[in-house]
Amino acid sequence: MVFTHDTEVALAAAAALVNTLDREQELLPNPATLDEFVATWGWTGERDHDDAELQAVRDLRPRLRRLWELDEKGIVHLVNELLSEANALPQLVKHDQWDYHLHATPSQAPLSTRMAVEAAMAFVDVVRAKELSRLRICAADDCVSVVVDLSKNRSKRFCDGGCGNRTAVAAYRARKAKDSSPRPAGV
Repeated sequence: MVFTHDTEVALAAAAALVNTLDREQELLPNPATLDEFVATWGWTGERDHDDAELQAVRDLRPRLRRLWELDEKGIVHLVNELLSEANALPQLVKHDQWDYHLHATPSQAPLSTRMAVEAAMAFVDVVRAKELSRLRICAADDCVSVVVDLSKNRSKRFCDGGCGNRTAVAAYRARKAKDSSPRPAGV
């Protein structure tokens, strides 16, 4: 494990949220899809389940994406900005199946605020551990999704959207096409 469990989950959830920002199709089209996202990632606390909450979460995505695009100084500035805006006050909490971990907002804070602060707190750990190299953009030519590489050997290059498999299949087919192409006589 590179980071604590809650940090790894927060980083993965932040990446998943950023990756719902698709240029061609809205991947959080309605409150019901946000409910599914929240359930998938185990977000707790009060919810409004309305269009305003959905829009606030959608508006958060471009800010979080910048965390994958900035240098260390820029990340620190944005993390501090997110924490300051939320008046974050870290506290140890224990709930559901989770052992003690940090929450920096009350459970009644707006969902988008809790998401922003969870991501910011996770990025605090990334910066402090000097592990910014674990933040990447998917290596597939046709993908702009973000990646958090939590592998031991720092080898994760592709997002979780199937890009690694698509790239491998394309490379295989290109090799096969090259191998089966007719060769000139005498070669």
